[in-house]
Amino acid sequence: MSVPFLLAGEVTMTIVKPGFALCVAMLAAGTARAGDFSIESAELAGGAFGRAQVSDSFGCHGQNISPSIRWSGVPEGTQSYLLTMFDADAPTGSGFWHWVVADIPASAHGIAPGSGNDVAGLPAGAVPMKNDTGHVGYLGPCPPQGDTHRYVITLTALKVAKLPVEPDATPAVVGYTAHYQALAKATMTVRLSR
Repeated sequence: MSVPFLLAGEVTMTIVKPGFALCVAMLAAGTARAGDFSIESAELAGGAFGRAQVSDSFGCHGQNISPSIRWSGVPEGTQSYLLTMFDADAPTGSGFWHWVVADIPASAHGIAPGSGNDVAGLPAGAVPMKNDTGHVGYLGPCPPQGDTHRYVITLTALKVAKLPVEPDATPAVVGYTAHYQALAKATMTVRLSR
């Protein structure tokens, strides 16, 4: 059993009781293969958005161009992927989904820049879904004035070729459904201040 304590910012300390460390080590050993699964983006190198990726609405003056995403270390048995971008700090009480792409085929190894709003750039078979504005496609980040937000980009390797969701499903429903079909997740966190 462990008891987490939040010290400052994103630093977490955990007090571990005897015997628990062995369980954690055994679990970690079982997921080592998934540890090779990773994503990267040329446009987001350094952990920050450029003006091109920032929204052109909500008071921001970016270009709303989705970044490229490439992945490697794919888990065995992957049938498809789900790509999401989530603002964990949005002042909604539940975060904000900026980008959701489902049913990316297992044969794909990346998504081209700008494909968030141009389906021609997505791998064949990939399905762009609604973001939290209710529109299909990419909505670039735009935190409130004076805020710094964390945007979590996640690629989930799935054990099914198609997620069993309706085309107009909310991002939360898509994420919930994917949770039960997930083999592994690869994430990157990108920050933006305004």
